[in-house]
Amino acid sequence: MTTHHSPSKRTLLSAGAALSAATFLGMPGRAIASLEDIEKAISDFGGGASAKTGKITLKMPEIAENGNSVPISVSVESAMTEDDYVESVMILARANPHPEVITFRFTPASGIANVSTRMRLAQTQNVVAYAKLSGGALLTDTLNVKVTVGGCGG
Repeated sequence: MTTHHSPSKRTLLSAGAALSAATFLGMPGRAIASLEDIEKAISDFGGGASAKTGKITLKMPEIAENGNSVPISVSVESAMTEDDYVESVMILARANPHPEVITFRFTPASGIANVSTRMRLAQTQNVVAYAKLSGGALLTDTLNVKVTVGGCGG
């Protein structure tokens, strides 16, 4: 005669944790986005316009001692009138698993196109800011940031 016992909650939780750990540890390192995905994101954001330098300033430290929290600021010179304003600013970190970090939206009522935040960087890489203007122009600025410890990709 065979008896069947239902597994305890502890056994089920332990088995689930072991499976999750094995799955995570067996995964390869986080991949970076493909060049095609990045180019598509830029094209979608800019409406196919060619990006030009000037009138946009990206500020970040050259060396980020902690990739988990890197300060970033972007400012765009603009009259911010009904006829001439910054519609949006997109930040890309090309070597992050998800390169589209954030997009800020503006209106003429914003008064200025200036933002500051913190971001996570997976590794040493170029960070790129794009500004889309109301007239359809696309501006860009790029900085290379060296990440020394604690990036989101290891």
